[in-house]
Amino acid sequence: MTTVQEKNSVAISYIGKLDNGQVFAHVNDEEPLTVTIGNNDLPPSLEQALIGMEEGEQKKVVLGPDEGYGPRMKNLLQTIDISTFGNKFKPKVGMALSLKAEHEGKETQVPATIVEINGTHVTVDYNHPLAGHNLTYTVKIEQIL
Repeated sequence: MTTVQEKNSVAISYIGKLDNGQVFAHVNDEEPLTVTIGNNDLPPSLEQALIGMEEGEQKKVVLGPDEGYGPRMKNLLQTIDISTFGNKFKPKVGMALSLKAEHEGKETQVPATIVEINGTHVTVDYNHPLAGHNLTYTVKIEQIL
């Protein structure tokens, strides 16, 4: 039987879960995701885990933070004055924002999440929401293309 090899395009379905069971991603078998092994369409460790699998085969793959979205970095937390948001906006914990930041002399929009509101100060987190987490994928090869 044919198995997945480097440079193959494959149609996959998967469920991604955190250690607490929360689902962070789901691709069902009715609308599978097509990826090419080696193109980094998925985290590299997940792509490598697909090599050698057969059509119809299912596998559980656990990625540590370094294989997924990296560790949580404390220097990516920033406390800003609530007045920065103006009077028309009421920040709430858990709210996702797009904030301006300067990087290498250029101003860009970057995603951030409000993690704390303390009186007149708001703490925002620029880490990816999945940073610092183990990611468990249950992946199935739907078709080798």
